[in-house]
Amino acid sequence: MTKIYSKTILENGLNVLLKEIHTAPLVSSWIWYRVGSRDEITGHTGISHWCEHMQFKGTPNFPSNLLERAVARDGGMWNAFTYFDWTTFFETMPADKIDLGLRIEADRMINSVFDEKEIASERTVVISEREGSENDPSFLLGEAVQNAAFRTHPYHHEIIGDLPDLKSMSRDDLYNHYRTFYAPNNAILSVAGDFKTTEMLANIRDIYGKIPMGAAPPRITRPEPAAIGEHRLTVEGPGETTYLDISFHAPAANDLEFFPVTVLNSLLAGPSSLNMFGGGGTSNKTSRLYRALVEKELAVSVGGGLAATADPFLYSVVITLNPKRKPEEALAAFDVEIKRLQDELIPLNEITRAIKQARALFAYGSENITNQAFWLGHAEMFAGYDWFLTYLDKLAKVTPAELQKIARKYFRPQNRVVGTYIPRGEEVRV
Repeated sequence: MTKIYSKTILENGLNVLLKEIHTAPLVSSWIWYRVGSRDEITGHTGISHWCEHMQFKGTPNFPSNLLERAVARDGGMWNAFTYFDWTTFFETMPADKIDLGLRIEADRMINSVFDEKEIASERTVVISEREGSENDPSFLLGEAVQNAAFRTHPYHHEIIGDLPDLKSMSRDDLYNHYRTFYAPNNAILSVAGDFKTTEMLANIRDIYGKIPMGAAPPRITRPEPAAIGEHRLTVEGPGETTYLDISFHAPAANDLEFFPVTVLNSLLAGPSSLNMFGGGGTSNKTSRLYRALVEKELAVSVGGGLAATADPFLYSVVITLNPKRKPEEALAAFDVEIKRLQDELIPLNEITRAIKQARALFAYGSENITNQAFWLGHAEMFAGYDWFLTYLDKLAKVTPAELQKIARKYFRPQNRVVGTYIPRGEEVRV
């Protein structure tokens, strides 16, 4: 495969990925750290997300009251995200202004100020975020299912963390987490846009090259054992709507079986985007579950999703029930569709349509410069950028026999958690 990007590892261990795109005078730069909720222990859940928040509180060189104004003044945008396996920060700016974004992130890598007053203020913010999520039925049900699905692996807890931990973590806990994981040898810098690779790499060496390498961060190695039976649970909460969350243990993104599961999702529930920016959408009205559940008035909506993670996670289908129907009816209809996948070879024309829909959504979420820089670093987090470049080819190679085999392997009752949300009739607080 002809390389359309460059990869360089600096002496301090920083992995630099560069991709020239000369379609617009823009550059998007992302710094990725290999730290997320999977690196957290009981007592410190939510610490990665909280540390991400603290990066916006400034450094001696870039005080917090100047950061956002400086980026906006130069016509840029910026943001940050924490996930299971990573934390990332980005700036997308006019090409001649990207130097500011690079310098901000290099400075935040080593000079972030963890002021006690700012930590106290941000504690209130993250607790409020957690408590606000608890008013959302989908969050309550999803968290319960995730907790039940992972007894051993740290994917057990939500990224936002558990409330007791958010109330008890100290300034030293946060700062030590920052110093442990925010280091060039634990980071990837992905830059895409209107630049010349040799010039950009020289600039990056100048800005990042003097940051000292850190010690290798500790890793939690707690593989989830195979499920030993179906787990069913019920969650009660506010609202008027009943939901079903059916989650199967699924392969990691770097597993070749990830691709047939992706096609099965598109066929069952309609394609879902792997890009947090979305970037377009396609209807799921041709999907099997839509026809079996929504058209037959068992449900008002259905959707599925398979996350791209470093370790095996979940393939989840969420069904919003018709208020006149019972969860057992919808689950029975769901199981009929799963059995069809396992007993009958899927017609080629149906597979072709499902792949076409998945390909279209993938393309929509990959086209602009910010998305290109996102994928340059995101794919490197779990498999390498070639995973992104060959994604569509791998989908196209999936066969009917392979889909049947994968459906039989993963979509077994013994491999799933079934969660039901029962509304109490109270109004959902916003």
